[in-house]
Amino acid sequence: MAKKEKDVAVHGDKTRFQWTWHLMKQYKIGYLMIAPFMILFILMTVIPVVFGMFVSFTDYNLLQPPQWVGLDNYVNLFLNDDLFVTALKNTMIFAVTVGPGSYILSFVVAWFINELTPKVRAFVTLIFYAPSLCTGAYVVFGYIFSGDSYGLLNGWLLNWGIIDTPILFTSDANWIMPVCIFVALWMSLGTAFLSFIAGFQGLDRSQLEAGAVDGITNRWQELWYITLPSMKPQLLFGAIMSITGSFGFGAIVTTLCGGIPTDYVGYTLSHHLSEYGGTRWEFGYASAISMVLFFLMVGTNMLVQKLLSKVGKS
Repeated sequence: MAKKEKDVAVHGDKTRFQWTWHLMKQYKIGYLMIAPFMILFILMTVIPVVFGMFVSFTDYNLLQPPQWVGLDNYVNLFLNDDLFVTALKNTMIFAVTVGPGSYILSFVVAWFINELTPKVRAFVTLIFYAPSLCTGAYVVFGYIFSGDSYGLLNGWLLNWGIIDTPILFTSDANWIMPVCIFVALWMSLGTAFLSFIAGFQGLDRSQLEAGAVDGITNRWQELWYITLPSMKPQLLFGAIMSITGSFGFGAIVTTLCGGIPTDYVGYTLSHHLSEYGGTRWEFGYASAISMVLFFLMVGTNMLVQKLLSKVGKS
């Protein structure tokens, strides 16, 4: 049955394969132009992901050939590894808070900036975007949340009489999570933020005028029925960047807290992956962790695409 379907003519007397080959020859210059990227993408992304899937079912330490263990790595992850469960829980907390939070924050700030005059808009955009470019911004936050009286925030709180002793913001288990989430949200106005501004700048004003004629009576209706549907490519791109950043939250925790945080508060899948892959050299187990993280990202992206498909619909 499948063979008959392949042989069905789709354009005149050409089969699907023949027509595809005809188009490839017709646009061969275009395929040649994208060939370097596709080759690098396959070598640097597709092959490593496929190899990582295979290694996740093996016991592999890089010095000896992989030994097939089936689902043992995954069984150990979910049933025997308490730190993995802790890391998964913390990662999901960060993803649920930082991902949507940074996404909404980037959109709202971009919407606000779009209403400014061009010169003011360029200046304000630079102010909001600059922290994401400067890795030294973490040094500033380290100074603000320093756990002694010389820390900026502790100094203010002590001078105002709100506290009697300095708070260990990056060492106290009660403060690590809120502080890291705050810093992540502040640093999240990056590429997604710029894509939203570009989306607002690319809106066709004639659509807004037509919407007013068709019964759009306020800015919220304009946003839902005109602005958001026109910005779907930017919305999807921003969602992917926000999701990827939120799941890779471990770097912020490491920078602020200096390695594994107190009582494993803020310990994420990134830390767990680094521990087994970079320290213990248990690459089979580390690959299983990376596959869990990978499919979490893929599943979240699929959910976001489904939600964005409903934008602009009644």
